[in-house]
Amino acid sequence: MCGIIAYNGKNQALPILMAGLKRLEYRGYDSAGVGVVSEEGISVVKREGEVSLLEKELKTSDTQGSLGIAHTRWATHGEPNHGNAHPHLGCEGKIAIVHNGIVENYKALRKMLIDKGHEFRSKTDSEVLVHLIENFLYREKSRPSGYPRENPRGLRMQSPGVGELGREKLEQAVRSTLKCVEGTFGLAVIFAESNKIIAARRGSPLVVGIGDGEMFVASDASALMEHTKKVVYLDENELAVVTKDSYRVSDLEGNCVGKEVKEIRWSLEQIEKGGYKYFMQKEIFEQPEVVRNNLRGRLKSREIKLSVDVDTSRLRKIVITACGTSWHAALIGKYLLEDLCRVPVEVDYASELRYREPIISKDSLLIAISQSGETADTLAALRGAKRRGAQTLGIVNVVGSTIAREVDSGIYLHAGPEIGVASTKAFTTELSSLILLALYLRNNYMGTPPQEKPPELGLQKPRRLGNAAASIRKSPGFKKLCKELSSIPLKMETVLEYTKPVMEVAERFEDAHDFLYLARGINFPIALEGALKLKELSYAHAEGYPAGEMKHGPIALIEEGTPVVFIATTSKTLDKTISNMEEVRARGGELIAVVDEESEGEVGDLAQHKFIVPKTPEVLSPLLTVIPLQLLSYYIADLRGLNVDKPRNLAKSVTVE
Repeated sequence: MCGIIAYNGKNQALPILMAGLKRLEYRGYDSAGVGVVSEEGISVVKREGEVSLLEKELKTSDTQGSLGIAHTRWATHGEPNHGNAHPHLGCEGKIAIVHNGIVENYKALRKMLIDKGHEFRSKTDSEVLVHLIENFLYREKSRPSGYPRENPRGLRMQSPGVGELGREKLEQAVRSTLKCVEGTFGLAVIFAESNKIIAARRGSPLVVGIGDGEMFVASDASALMEHTKKVVYLDENELAVVTKDSYRVSDLEGNCVGKEVKEIRWSLEQIEKGGYKYFMQKEIFEQPEVVRNNLRGRLKSREIKLSVDVDTSRLRKIVITACGTSWHAALIGKYLLEDLCRVPVEVDYASELRYREPIISKDSLLIAISQSGETADTLAALRGAKRRGAQTLGIVNVVGSTIAREVDSGIYLHAGPEIGVASTKAFTTELSSLILLALYLRNNYMGTPPQEKPPELGLQKPRRLGNAAASIRKSPGFKKLCKELSSIPLKMETVLEYTKPVMEVAERFEDAHDFLYLARGINFPIALEGALKLKELSYAHAEGYPAGEMKHGPIALIEEGTPVVFIATTSKTLDKTISNMEEVRARGGELIAVVDEESEGEVGDLAQHKFIVPKTPEVLSPLLTVIPLQLLSYYIADLRGLNVDKPRNLAKSVTVE
């Protein structure tokens, strides 16, 4: 969501801060601002709208200084406008902050600070932080004697200056402030009379970048990659004091914390468009390669290699939790794990799981799926499961992310940076990771004949997968499925070679307002994902349903010309899907069908439009069927002249509730 970049070093801060903001634009935002420490104090320039508008405004500014902070804001408290944009200044103008997260008790804090004479210039929850720091730093003179309590408006605190107070009080003022805060924060603070950045995190990610004679703080490592690949990730309730050539990390009590310096694995080229019009377009076409990377070294013809640690001796059920697109991947994970491993699987929205009393205990495995590894609801659900004694496993894309650090073990996606807000390549690598996990558990923990399994496993005899049995370790069926999975990247490339039919359908339905997406079995979540992508990108109304539920309500929406997308690839329920297609066609709906080379003949002329994908086993088919739907959403949004990479009101990494 919101983005933070801060700089302390030997160069002019402003160009570095602006370049960092541009790297953070993909996260989603509606206003931006910068604050630089200069000889005159802290100069702040901010405005609503895109970073490019802020950049134009700064062309008339001669702000000089080598220490500064910058921010892109995604509005929560207070509308997107100049006053609510960050950075926020204290009453004296000597302290400035940028903040990601939510201060849940801001109303009580705001009232207390107003009573003490502080003036607020915004409607944000974030502004209380700078006034709290100011209050703790200058509290001995926070109210001039005799000031009328009933009329605090207009007060300016009389500051004795940081020099008089002692520079160590800067850190203590921030610590004292954060101890008052209920909620989450990724915070960077600068002072007019100090050469330090003080940064702190709880629930919202922050990373310290280590350069040569210069240091950085950012909410996302992508903002630093032009300058350094050496980083330190802050953990919960940690505070960093950053000078131009050093950093020191401590907890909120002031105890020093040792940190491991890590190296960013992504290259600068990976976060460039590379000739594509949009990042999302690039990322759709990167999917064959990133899935190939995801499988590399993990997939063998007779063995799956994963660095996961699951104690099946106490495993009775699996709970998968996620949000948005990752939740759709979780639904497919349920089909895979139940089909291949015969273990009960529940799938929960993380935003729901965290607030109810789920039946999760030490005999459960919780799988948390998150591209960023920082999704607030997913992280909270994970922590709740850990408190109940469950085993935990993460499926994430960002090395060093909070979820990656807090799970017992996990699977990295190796998708590279995903800049487009609407997820594409992260989704398909989540799917391939779940397939690998299901095969790994099948092969390593359920590979012996059923009668030889100890009864405490709680896992039943596996079902057959089409004509292939996976009941015995290294069975021919297992080997066949591994071979089919290894061919998926090549088949994805085949799908991406024939985009013309998708473009033609996009042109046909460029102005349509309502879409239905229908499928059965393991492709039902792909119908949900296709509908979500269209909503996210084109702002058209779209709904995904199980095809068998069509007669229980959605059929009432079908009228002449209504576009209805069916996933009708080869499956045990294909004949049922075709019956549903007949019902839609009879009511005037216009059918768009995703088919494979075999099912195309059975669908015949029933569908007016067809997207053909290569045939693959049903359990692997979502990796192929999703691609035409991603392209359809992309092309419709592009034809409508919308910003595909930055859909309105959306954010890439949702780090607040």
